[in-house]
Amino acid sequence: MDLTKPDVDRIIEMAWEDRTPFEAIKYQFGLSESEVITLMRHELKRSTFNRWRKRVNQKISLKHLAKRNPEIDRFKSYRQKSISHNRISKR
Repeated sequence: MDLTKPDVDRIIEMAWEDRTPFEAIKYQFGLSESEVITLMRHELKRSTFNRWRKRVNQKISLKHLAKRNPEIDRFKSYRQKSISHNRISKR
């Protein structure tokens, strides 16, 4: 899959957001969790990548739907623009 620089930037931003699960990235960009990890490893400095992985693997992380409180039924950040199948809506 050929990702543009804005796509890569958005994936990194979504990966850092605690409430955005990997399933949301899969839905919007078609990347599995392991592909996101590979992308993050390639795009981030080693120390930053290690910090991100440590954060994702903590119990407080909501990156995996199985770890989430069932009352949280959305993955969209309140700051996020409307996105429809990898297309960002115009204002």
